[in-house]
Amino acid sequence: MAEYRAPLTDMQFLLHEVFAAEEKFAAMPDTAEVSADLIDAIIEEAAKITEGLLAPVNQSGDQQGCQFDAGSVTTPDGFKEAYQAHAAGGWSGLTGDVNYGGQGMPKLLSALIEEMYFAANSSFALYTILNTGATLTLSQHASDELKARYLPRMYEGIWSGTMCLTEPHAGTDLGMIRTRAVPADDGSYKITGTKIFITAGEHDLTENIIHLVLAKLPDAPEGPKGISLFLVPKLKVGNDGELTGEENNVRCGSIEHKMGIKGSATCVMNFEEATGYLVGELNNGLSNMFTMMNYERLSMGLQGNGLADSSYQVAARYAKDRIQGRAAKGAVAKDQAADPIIVHPDIRRMLLTIRANVLAGRALSMYAALQLDTARFHPDDKERAKAEQLVALLIPVQKAYCTDRGFESCVLAQQVLGGHGYVAEWGLEQNVRDARIAQIYEGANGIQALDLAGRKTVRSNGKLLQVLLAEIDQFVESQSGNSALQEFVAALTSCKQQLQSATDQLLSAAADNPEEVGAASYAYMELMGLTLYCFMWLRILAASLAALQKQENGYDASYLDGLVKTGEFFVARLLPKSKALVAEIEAGAAPLMALSDEQF
Repeated sequence: MAEYRAPLTDMQFLLHEVFAAEEKFAAMPDTAEVSADLIDAIIEEAAKITEGLLAPVNQSGDQQGCQFDAGSVTTPDGFKEAYQAHAAGGWSGLTGDVNYGGQGMPKLLSALIEEMYFAANSSFALYTILNTGATLTLSQHASDELKARYLPRMYEGIWSGTMCLTEPHAGTDLGMIRTRAVPADDGSYKITGTKIFITAGEHDLTENIIHLVLAKLPDAPEGPKGISLFLVPKLKVGNDGELTGEENNVRCGSIEHKMGIKGSATCVMNFEEATGYLVGELNNGLSNMFTMMNYERLSMGLQGNGLADSSYQVAARYAKDRIQGRAAKGAVAKDQAADPIIVHPDIRRMLLTIRANVLAGRALSMYAALQLDTARFHPDDKERAKAEQLVALLIPVQKAYCTDRGFESCVLAQQVLGGHGYVAEWGLEQNVRDARIAQIYEGANGIQALDLAGRKTVRSNGKLLQVLLAEIDQFVESQSGNSALQEFVAALTSCKQQLQSATDQLLSAAADNPEEVGAASYAYMELMGLTLYCFMWLRILAASLAALQKQENGYDASYLDGLVKTGEFFVARLLPKSKALVAEIEAGAAPLMALSDEQF
């Protein structure tokens, strides 16, 4: 019963009317040829793949799962064919380095494609984004020789990539890793250790798998400063970029049995003196890997958005068809025994909450992706530096807030269907299970909140926040003459002031008690997320109202009016939660730390 349709109209409106993407790309020489027509053609073609190839094998992939046998992993039926189509269409190298066969497209476009993939089939999407992240890391940090040997096949989708960080005893605290790298006489390294929770660590989709592995040399400094990054292929590759036919002592020990994303192989990987090659400088591996991590964390927020949108589509269709009870003001469908449940205010509350958060979450993800593109492509040093500052601030919020709202949206959509949402037929119980992981992997949301409050706010003395606030102020100033928008401007201004006040409170409290950072961190992240969603809605509303006045841009007036009314709902019903978050931050650490360990 689940049927996904790519939200092309919403995406195109955000691209062209809200963010003027083609103008942003035109200002950067490396993306100047990415026109509005090309943008539309790319995302429309991606929509065909998601609707025609990925969505049809989503539920069957969940039911079948991955199969493990003596170190080999078989993906669900239909995955291999879909991956071959994905590779043949050039999608594996969409954002890749043009010098090695990539297409050099901006992250903004691939972000929207990732959202579609996650919405249609989250398990399948994971195989593709790991390769994208791995190739990005290699393109930015590997030697020219390694790039020439590995990138072309990875961009072609013939080989795929992973990242191997976590170990049985070391999750977030990567300074504790035990995987060792011993120098060999030929300049390579022998990698030995065990990594767990490795997405796409083993599968049957590509002929080779290229692992990016964090490890330490025997004499490396203690802690995170001693970590290096290595490229370790499953099958050895010659200097000519061809497979030698020799295995590389890389073996999958088992796969995890999970709550969701069952079509994605989550592997225990064993490296036994496997040949590896240094990527970047010794003892700088964690910094190099974070090139990939920022993009992967953006992807997790996109997973939340995508599954929320997929769930909304099912719930909205159901609410217009399912009849139960009568509308409060009297029968609407008088020729039927009852009215469609969409007449009931609580059903509308749930649907509008999902819709408002999906649109804002997609816009925030696009805004963050634009900063990544600016940091990568813009010719002006100052613009690149500002974008890098915004990325540092935005990514932990986008990852955590979009995945929290995404999971919440999947649960709300399930609730709209009642008992039908709890059974497998409609697909929503799978979406709930699949969405849950996005709050956990690539750095659990609590860690994202701590990173935001601690490293990005307290440690910078609030300087990164000022960069964001200046962006908000600049946009608000641009709308100063727009009388129709002033109510929304006032709402954003109030929320922004609350965020600034909470930041001042946090900085002051943390100076006296370091526990205040962790105590405030999650509420602070949510407050910043809510403020950013409000900022996104102001931009959407400004574009919607302008489009309604023009009446000549191809957008249906009813569609635009729907955007405006959804934005009004966000401001009236969701934004007031900011006051409770401020109160939570102001409560401080004392109520959290008062109980002794024994009292838990």
